[in-house]
Amino acid sequence: MSKRNSHGFTLIEIAIVLVIIGLLLGGVLKGQELINSAKVKNLAGDFNNIPVFIYGYQDKFKALPGDDASVGLHVTGGTMCTPAAANFCITGNGIIDGNWNATSISSESFVFWQHVRLAGFAPGPTDTTAANYLPKNAVGGAIGLTNASNSAIAGLKGSFIICSDGIPGKFAKQLDILLDDGNTATGTLMVTAAGTSTAGTVITTLNICG
Repeated sequence: MSKRNSHGFTLIEIAIVLVIIGLLLGGVLKGQELINSAKVKNLAGDFNNIPVFIYGYQDKFKALPGDDASVGLHVTGGTMCTPAAANFCITGNGIIDGNWNATSISSESFVFWQHVRLAGFAPGPTDTTAANYLPKNAVGGAIGLTNASNSAIAGLKGSFIICSDGIPGKFAKQLDILLDDGNTATGTLMVTAAGTSTAGTVITTLNICG
């Protein structure tokens, strides 16, 4: 019987395997980077698109969506917030009242979405009782708007404030660089921990308003 010699991998074979593994890892990391970049662009799109909805509606109907006292005449099926006496439902006062993350028809910031959708400025369901009526951002968090006095972050100014939550800290910095001054505690876009009302440093999950 002949004895068969056995041998391991040569250095060249090992080097080839390592190069292949490196290329695969590089491709995975690059792919993840592209996915994250797309998410940040989608998040930025929310902050850029909502003002377009507001100004488009205001230009067409001379009223603010959500605050429109004549919405029933302007768009078929449009409803006003109720009850009209509520602090977050003072229709026709030139302010979009209500918390940015309102979940009921008693806030103008809630019916805002129905108004801009019925007017053709934004996609989404117009039935305020639909399970998916409230929009979500690219990472599954809530997004909405309010006025400066009801902002989730103190110190922001403007006739309306756009807020979005559930955003990872690594995206927050990129968003601030893309849309503002790169400092998450200053400027027109600020970051805070969910549930607080003061700007702070970047952490894991945040509210972002601007």
